[in-house]
Order: sequence, then C-alpha cells, then structure tokens
Amino acid sequence: MAKKDYYEVLGVNRDANDEEIKKSYRKLAMKYHPDRNPDNPKAEESFKEAKEAYEVLSDEQKRAAYDQYGHAGVDPSAGPGPGGQGFGNFADAFGDIFGDIFGGGGGNRRSNVYRGADLRYNMEISLEDAARGTETKIRIPVMSECETCHGSGARPGTQPVTCTTCGGHGQVRMQQGFFSVQQTCPKCHGSGKMVKEPCPSCHGAGRVKKHKTLSVKIPAGVDEGDRIRLSGEGEAGVNGGPPGDLYVVVHLKQHDIFQRDGGNLHCEMPISFTTAALGGEIEIPTLDGHAKMKIPPETQTGATFRLRGKGIKPLRSSDPGDLMCHVVVETPIKLTERQKELLREMEEINLQDSDKHSPRAKGWMDKVKDFFQ
Repeated sequence: MAKKDYYEVLGVNRDANDEEIKKSYRKLAMKYHPDRNPDNPKAEESFKEAKEAYEVLSDEQKRAAYDQYGHAGVDPSAGPGPGGQGFGNFADAFGDIFGDIFGGGGGNRRSNVYRGADLRYNMEISLEDAARGTETKIRIPVMSECETCHGSGARPGTQPVTCTTCGGHGQVRMQQGFFSVQQTCPKCHGSGKMVKEPCPSCHGAGRVKKHKTLSVKIPAGVDEGDRIRLSGEGEAGVNGGPPGDLYVVVHLKQHDIFQRDGGNLHCEMPISFTTAALGGEIEIPTLDGHAKMKIPPETQTGATFRLRGKGIKPLRSSDPGDLMCHVVVETPIKLTERQKELLREMEEINLQDSDKHSPRAKGWMDKVKDFFQ
C-alpha cells in the first residue's frame, strides 16, 4: 500500500513552519493515542502514521530530502538516533503530549506558581453575640509577600537569573529510550529562576512572616462550627500565585443559663415546692430581657414549658426558635423546726389517701411489690 503524503497526514501546507507542524502533530497524537482508544485498532495505525510524518518533517535535512524526492528520498530503515536532531524534536513534542494525556505539564508551563495556603482561625464568641451578630478584630500570623523585593527573592537592584540547569523551563527532560520523561528541576525547584544575591529581608524566599489585624463581621444566627470565609486573607502565593483564604471558625462560649440546640434555647427552671404544688407566676430570663410564665398547680419535675419565638433565628432561617424551660422542683433545705413540723403534718395527711395525693409514688410501689412476689 502506497504511503500517504506526510503533509496530508499532518494536515498542514507544504510551507508550514516547525511550530505549525509540531502543533498539528500534537493534536493528532492526542486524538489517536492508543491509551485513549483502547477499543479502536485503527487509532493506533493513525497514531503511527502521524509519528512517522512528524519524524521526517521535524528534521530539516529529512524534510528537504522528502520535498525533493518524496518517500524515496527518505530511508525508512534509518530511524533517528538518540542524539539526532529529528529525535530531539520528536521527543520534545511527544514529551508535551505525554504530559497532557497523563496529567503532567509541558516544560514551558510555569508549574512553580502556587496559590497561597488557606488559614484557619478559631474564634470564641458569646451566645448573645452569636444571636445578634457582631464585628470584632483579630490578629493573625501570615506569610506575606516581601515588601523589599516584591516577592522576587532577589536583593533590590538585582533580578533573578535564568536557571542554568533547566534553561528557565522549571523542568528537566530525561531520555529513557523512546520516552522523554520530565522532572522538576532540582536546582531551581521548578521556578526556572535562580537568585544569586538573596534579598536581605526574606533571604531569597520572597515571603516573610507578619502579623496583620483584620475586621471580622459575625452575622446574626451563627452556630458552633460555622465558618466565615475571608477571601484572599490567607498566605501569599508563591512566585506570583494568588493568596489563599482565611476561614474563621466560630465556637460558642459556655453560657451560664442557656444551652443552644439549633434555633432553640434550653434552660433549667428551678421552682419552689409550694409553687409546684399550688401553681403561680414566675419570671424567667430571655436573650431579650425577661418574660413571665404561669406555672399550673401540681407541676412535676421534668415538665417542659415552651416560649415561642424566644430562641435564636438561625443563620439560614427566617423564623426564630423557641425557649424551652425545663422545670426542676427544688427541695427546701436548712428547715426550721416549724417548717419540719408542717411538712410532717402534710405527709401524714398524704399517707391517709396516697392514691389521691401521690399517684406516681403509689403506682411505683405497686410495681415493686409485684416484682418481688
């Protein structure tokens, strides 16, 4: 079978320059690479055709011979040697393709540019501040761009020079047979530049540790563990990369009265023995001040009363939660003789009709008797 015209294979004109030929080859190699077409045997054939065409047209001498004599002017058995110009051009192109297919980067890409690290700041706030919102200032340590050298790492009046090992690419290429493998340059660590005279402020790092004060707005309704993002307030990027972000993580201080559960607030409400038995009205605290609550007669320990809308409006809700008051009947202490006498008298009356006055105690005692029978 007659071979196709190499220019036709690559889809370029006969006067195409080296860059156009390389670009076309890379596009075809990406399209027909066997790893991308495991179920298409024709793709491998097209890949080999494109490779063969590029090997010839990327070599100045072979291309001239091909232009003058066609396929006959190119010896098909004379593969390019490891040190030949043709193989070098082919390896450059294939190395870039290999990186594109498997996630690497070409030698001309600035792989040394990195986004700055994100920072975390733990902030403790009161329950009242979480409910109403507040604004406060924080002081944090960060790695910032050096003001003396503006991030270059070089002494003022000098500039970083091109790395002599990688030629400024940030990567070095190693030949391993047919493949061209790229690695981060061990000399410049991927920057492509070398600092001969380091900046006296940052010692060539391009960044210095500083403390900065920031104003943080805490929105109303934040809860434990919520994060507030301050864009661009993290550490400075490396080699001109963008800065990271600062995340302020909210932690609620323990409150003397309330415990928070989402939008609801919970509190224990101690009441006297007399109020529990006879009922009455008590005053309870809220985040907005005070409120009155009626206690019905014969209230037992553990009873819960709800004050609607007296909780906290969560950050992502339009309605406030409730205040849940849990009753705890307080047993009187340090009794006088008169108080003790009255309590004994009441107890004697209760025992005369315990089913009526103490139904829970009577029911519990009945269960105990049944258990031991």
